[in-house]
Amino acid sequence: MVLDNQTISDLYNQSIKKIEDGQVVKGKIVNVTAKEVMVDIGYKSEGIIPLSEFPRPKEVKLGDEIDVYVESKENDDGLVVLSKEKAERLRGWNNISDNYKEGDLIEGKVKRKVKGGYIVDMYGIEGFVPASLSTFKGVSDRDILDRTFNFKIVKMNTSRRSLVLSRKDALKSERETLKTKLWEKLKVGEVYSGIVKGITDFGAFIDLGGVDGLLHIMDMSWSRISHPSEMVALGDRIEVVVLNIDKDASKVSLGLKQRMLDPWQDIEVKYPVGSRIKGKIVNILNYGVFVELEKGIEGLIHISEISWQKRIQDVKDIFAIGDIVEVQVLNIDKESRRISLSIKQLEVNPWLEAEAKFPVDSKVSGKVKGFTDYGAFVELDANLEGMIHISDMSWTRKINHPQEILKKGQKVEVLVLSVDGKNRRISLGLKQLEVNPWSEIAKKYPVGLDLEAEAIQINNFGVFVKLEDEIEGLVYASEIEAEEISRLKVGDKIKVRILKVDTEQGKIGLTARLI
Repeated sequence: MVLDNQTISDLYNQSIKKIEDGQVVKGKIVNVTAKEVMVDIGYKSEGIIPLSEFPRPKEVKLGDEIDVYVESKENDDGLVVLSKEKAERLRGWNNISDNYKEGDLIEGKVKRKVKGGYIVDMYGIEGFVPASLSTFKGVSDRDILDRTFNFKIVKMNTSRRSLVLSRKDALKSERETLKTKLWEKLKVGEVYSGIVKGITDFGAFIDLGGVDGLLHIMDMSWSRISHPSEMVALGDRIEVVVLNIDKDASKVSLGLKQRMLDPWQDIEVKYPVGSRIKGKIVNILNYGVFVELEKGIEGLIHISEISWQKRIQDVKDIFAIGDIVEVQVLNIDKESRRISLSIKQLEVNPWLEAEAKFPVDSKVSGKVKGFTDYGAFVELDANLEGMIHISDMSWTRKINHPQEILKKGQKVEVLVLSVDGKNRRISLGLKQLEVNPWSEIAKKYPVGLDLEAEAIQINNFGVFVKLEDEIEGLVYASEIEAEEISRLKVGDKIKVRILKVDTEQGKIGLTARLI
């Protein structure tokens, strides 16, 4: 029987599968190029899918059957435009909408952090977890991303195929389910096995089998550690002791070091007061250094116990982390877990012989080591320092800072004014090496003498003037007209009269009221 063209056309059209845009159909891979995959879906023309939609392009094989989404029945080239990804997303959404409703728990993997929260993948569908519902605050991203958690479906929008999720509500549901059983099981003082599920700067979170407990960094080891990662790693299974249970707050405090012998237990026997021992410096602070005597036992050398010298500007100039030092035990406070140590007590106290070595009124030489606003420190020998107060530097000159007279490292000759071994102080004088000129100054500038002087400093209590090199006087504020002070500038000449000369204090009082 011979078929005419119309009959053949009708039979061909009847053999073609009917499809619509937005439909999911099955297809067979018939060709793979460098950029596209061609799929036969039983339609009059094959469909194309970008190769980028296949997560493992090298594993795409001819003849494989896949679900595809019809985006367009015909493009400009007469081919059907298909999408594998959209088919999977639609299948995933159908799976979710058929099996879950708002309020149900669903498992999802955290894919990435975005503004305001996190994106979670479930069956190829992305849901949003607001930060306020995530419970991830304070937890490192590396402990969240690509990890699977349970979430509660807060809102399901079918038309937009979107989900809003809550980890906070999921945890609450899980806790409620396990609460009775777990709280009955957990007991303070008992040892439990758990898995490290999160690490922060302050500790590690341990999953005890449904309830998370916090292993604080202070309860990890009897010895000093800088970070919890020194003791545990993610995924580790460890044995911990339950230290405290707060049922109302759903918190469990755990301990690791409590499973080991407390090194402070017999501390007085191991390190009696007065004993000498070597240790390693493990921390340096402004007020002293911490020395590790053994694992879990540290003592403090206070800055005042480092040297018999009165001043130490920077402890780091003397010690470094890891240094081995010999110390003497000064005191033990077992309850507070503190040991006071000393280095200087291993040496003879140089202050016991300071008065004999540097008697009062003796001339000595030393090197300027440093300054304060009120004086300069002078090194007399390897262990002792004295101080020249700013008032003992010059008989006549008004000194604002000791560096106007002295320089660091300068060798100076001074007079010993006083020695206080108990309080470790030696007072030195620079001006005392010279004759006190004030009796002669008093003769040169008798009371009532009128003269012209140069203003060198103006303040609210008067005007300082220079009478001659290194001899100054003060015109009291009450002894000069306010208008004259307002016009006066440093360097101006002013007529003054001697009111008084205090030879004890080394001061000259003046007046500008000459009439």
